[in-house]
Amino acid sequence: MDILWQYQFRIILLGDSTVGKSSLLKRFTDGIYSDVADPTVGVDFYARSLDIEPGVKIKLQLWDTAGQERFRSITTSYYRNSVGGLLVFDLTNRKTFEHVREWHKEVSEHILPHHMVYILIGHKSDLNKDRKVSRDEAEQLAAEMGIRYVETSAKCNSNVDRAFELLTRDIYELMKMGEIVTRDGWDGVKSGLTAKVLYPTDDDDDVPAAVAEKGCHC
Repeated sequence: MDILWQYQFRIILLGDSTVGKSSLLKRFTDGIYSDVADPTVGVDFYARSLDIEPGVKIKLQLWDTAGQERFRSITTSYYRNSVGGLLVFDLTNRKTFEHVREWHKEVSEHILPHHMVYILIGHKSDLNKDRKVSRDEAEQLAAEMGIRYVETSAKCNSNVDRAFELLTRDIYELMKMGEIVTRDGWDGVKSGLTAKVLYPTDDDDDVPAAVAEKGCHC
């Protein structure tokens, strides 16, 4: 029997091909990493549940999208039914960083009049010697877009769980404030059989504190 969950969030990973989206998902959902990865064709599906607070289990439905242009017509159909998005770039490939704004603009325009909750991910932090994007400029881009920034490494298992947990908490807090609600015909957020009644709150103290970011020591 499946474990009951209060809410299901559909989250999509966005970014150029080879930035490591599949590696992040496999590390997060299965706890594994492989140096050899086949390119994603169209869209792949993953799932994992998180206990976001006592008595509240969130099931994450995670969609891994192909970064190649030829699959764009397939992946765009998943934008509108997602509540959260990880914008992923490769810290060792500057072009993937420069394309982040394009991904953000494309998705945001496609889902109007609705909005998506984003987090910016600088991936492959274990390859620090090959870094082509500084933390400062990545943080500046995230600030301009009004979103969080986290550096991760699927290889070292550095901040992978933290990135997904932060995005999940941000979505959940917006639900508690009434800024995100379930809608008929929309799969971004679904209520489970034991959905908790959420009430808007003005108390910022209720927002869970962010976990300290871990460095990569591999």
